[in-house]
Amino acid sequence: MATVALAAIDGMLHFELAMACEVFVRDPSGLADPWYDLVVCGPGPVRIGRFQLKPDAGLDRLARADTVIIPSMEDIDADVPPDLLDAVRAAHEAGARMVSLCTGAFVLAAAGVLDGLHATTHWAHTEALAARYPRVKVDPDVLYVDNGNVLASAGKAAAIDLCLHLIRRDHGSTVANAVARRLVVPPHRAGGQAQFVTTPVPARDDHPLADLFPWAMERLDRPLTVEDLARQANMSSRNLARHFKSVTGATPLQWLSTQRIRRAQELLENTDNGIDAIAQAAGMGTATTLRRHFNRTVGVPPDAYRRTFRSAGPSSES
Repeated sequence: MATVALAAIDGMLHFELAMACEVFVRDPSGLADPWYDLVVCGPGPVRIGRFQLKPDAGLDRLARADTVIIPSMEDIDADVPPDLLDAVRAAHEAGARMVSLCTGAFVLAAAGVLDGLHATTHWAHTEALAARYPRVKVDPDVLYVDNGNVLASAGKAAAIDLCLHLIRRDHGSTVANAVARRLVVPPHRAGGQAQFVTTPVPARDDHPLADLFPWAMERLDRPLTVEDLARQANMSSRNLARHFKSVTGATPLQWLSTQRIRRAQELLENTDNGIDAIAQAAGMGTATTLRRHFNRTVGVPPDAYRRTFRSAGPSSES
């Protein structure tokens, strides 16, 4: 069972720590077996915001975890305790997947884990992170970044996005979506990297695009143009583009492309359909087109993705 170790020291904020506990404590889908073994690690009883917390294990336990999560720090100017820095370095050297939530990035940066890598933190502190740790490539405008074995998120809601992204990487979208439904949050928001897929979340039910999203999702296998979407939304193409940008952060065509990749991921995970059939169902036309866009967006070919993430039996790919 993969161990997720949460670091807990005085001066951390409770939201990200409690949220990570909630996300990784159980699998509501019943499909992931085994699930994570969650361990809270600290130097002893600690104060997290207004709460007293008794950790499950000492900080030295981080070095034996598969994934180490550093929640946010209340005071980014405070010195990181040497015992936490030592434990973080030991875990990183042991090969653990290292994750920071919000201002937890300052801990990973202080330990040297982020040197030469992309990272982010809460928008209010990105300039301080970049100035203090010039070897870190700070991305101020993204929700989270994934360097493979080192990941970092921005503030609170983005921390949820990153935790769901980890579950999606480990267990596939079906399980991650089940966790998101239990938390009553969007199943996937764009992290800012090409492989992250956008899910539309209109702010209100009466938003001008509220009815358009499900309409388009039901027709992903058809050739849809910006004009088709604008006509369905009863607005001009320019007005449509403006609304799309405000809701999804993407253009209509970018949104369509990412939803089609998302549909292909679901079919690769949960069906035996061949790549040609999946390409048609996802609106990509041919297997060649699907492979090109899928590899560019997700970072691996559809065949490799299926072997890693699918939750059903052996495939029968074309």
